[in-house]
Amino acid sequence: MRIFLSIFLMTTFTGVLQAQLNDYKYIIVPKRFDAFKLENQHLTSTLVKHLFTKRGYLTVYEDQFPDDLNMNRCLGLSVRLDDNSSMFTTKSTLVLVDCKGTELFITEEGKSKKKDYKDAYNESISKAFESFATLDYNYNGKGDKKEQTQEPITVSFKNDVKEIKEEPSAEKPTLNRYQDPMEQQVATQEKQSYQNLEPVDSNYTKAAPQKEEVTKQVATLDEQSYETKAPVASDVVKSDGADGKDIKTLYAQEIQNGFQLVDSTPKIVLKIFRTSVPNVFTAKSEKGTGVVYQKNEKWYYEFYKGEELTTQELNIKF
Repeated sequence: MRIFLSIFLMTTFTGVLQAQLNDYKYIIVPKRFDAFKLENQHLTSTLVKHLFTKRGYLTVYEDQFPDDLNMNRCLGLSVRLDDNSSMFTTKSTLVLVDCKGTELFITEEGKSKKKDYKDAYNESISKAFESFATLDYNYNGKGDKKEQTQEPITVSFKNDVKEIKEEPSAEKPTLNRYQDPMEQQVATQEKQSYQNLEPVDSNYTKAAPQKEEVTKQVATLDEQSYETKAPVASDVVKSDGADGKDIKTLYAQEIQNGFQLVDSTPKIVLKIFRTSVPNVFTAKSEKGTGVVYQKNEKWYYEFYKGEELTTQELNIKF
């Protein structure tokens, strides 16, 4: 008796479900299921679309709606993929959801123990899809009839940008044959202007020739510089040293782990790198390697020239 009752209830349920599915014209497949980060990851979207199409369902992707589905979203059921996988088993369930978010059908859970993700999802989804084998789907056209009779209100942004023709305005001036052709008038809600194109005497005075100003910028991983050929103040500082040579100002540009010191050419004169001691840097230049340090609020560069230790004062602008 229980077996007979179970068969009766299952048959009744299947018949009711099949009648419900027959009311829907389309199956809508996402290009990326919520369980994944990428579109069609492990070929899940193309597989689901293929399985539904193979069983006679009219299947579309979520971004490729036909016109009637655009006008009436409730003609279609969306497919949701629930991924309940564990470490060693891939588990997939397919759910059909209507336009109001109601779940109309949930498949049995398909499982796979294959190690390759693509093969595992292929097997688990295919097993879950076997739940549709008992349903003989055949669209009854009910959705189309409802659309014709009820004319539901829908919102579609397809081709929503239209040309807006300007309405005639009583205030808009018109040109007549007596109007000066060199005068131009515009008067709309968006723009109001008056322009007289008639030639007028110029009050332009030619300026005295000036030196051309040229600006040059260099920005690479190895070099960063800024050059202007406009007249600038001198960057030479008179040296207090015994040799009497002038000290050129060097501009510090930050690089990884230190600075590059650039003159006004611009040219990279030195590259200095931080050490664990404050205001002491290891240095590298065309002259060789050495150290740059601060002493009595002045900066010095020490390096060996041959076997002789050479100290050079620097004027650094950080």
